[in-house]
Amino acid sequence: MNQHDLPESTAAVEQAADKVARIVVITSGKGGVGKTTTAASFAAGLALRGHKTAVIDFDVGLRNLDLIMGCERRVVYDLVNVIHGEATLNQALIRDKNCNNLYILPASQTRDKDALTQEGVEKVLDGLKEMDFAYIICDSPAGIETGALLAMHYADEALVVTNPEVSSVRDSDRILGILASKTKRAIDAAEPIREHLLITRYNPKRVADGEMLSLDDIQEILRIRLIGVIPESESVLQASNQGLPAVHLDASDVADAYKDVIARFLGEDTPLRFTDYQKPGLIKRLFGAK
Repeated sequence: MNQHDLPESTAAVEQAADKVARIVVITSGKGGVGKTTTAASFAAGLALRGHKTAVIDFDVGLRNLDLIMGCERRVVYDLVNVIHGEATLNQALIRDKNCNNLYILPASQTRDKDALTQEGVEKVLDGLKEMDFAYIICDSPAGIETGALLAMHYADEALVVTNPEVSSVRDSDRILGILASKTKRAIDAAEPIREHLLITRYNPKRVADGEMLSLDDIQEILRIRLIGVIPESESVLQASNQGLPAVHLDASDVADAYKDVIARFLGEDTPLRFTDYQKPGLIKRLFGAK
């Protein structure tokens, strides 16, 4: 598979035609790959393009999405409160401070993961659909625990987030197996979940030096269509500490890369960037360029 293969037009076109919300899970097999960072930027990017979007944190007990979205002090009710009938969606949803089209449904910090139920998650998703959301983004915990399985169960599409390292790619392969066998679409023998590969923390120099897997290596293992490459950058951590999705970092490679991902997801033909290593010239080498 060529490393510059781009995704076909996705179900975004279908969604526009039938006005039914698309449920997109952001998932990974391994923790620490930038999944929640991606969920925040992906949801914000869709909202910036004019789509009414909700993003749900499924990581009960370890919630972080509200921190990255900069709304942690505004949390009153959470996903578990809504599932248990202790609050309505209108009470629990938090409107994003940077984008009027974006709403956050935080996870609970104090409840056990068993507080999530399949029936409860379905009720929440149905409620969001009735509120005319175009996209519902599910930020899944890493791995295959209850929260992760429920986050992906009702998905129409999946962004599988991986780093260019063997353990991350291997764990992502396991997630693909679950998407293909244990989700509602799989159980109902319906149209399969549309799978998109997103590679984060990609460093072309380290790839050239043999320290990271190449795009071709990763695609050869996972064999799903590549939707984007997010470059390795310290600005991601800086944005998270500021409570700002990385897509808002003006004039940064990371923000541009996430905007490219959104464009491809919406069916636009956008070339891959930030994938090739450019050797520094003589002057830069003499003066110690990194």
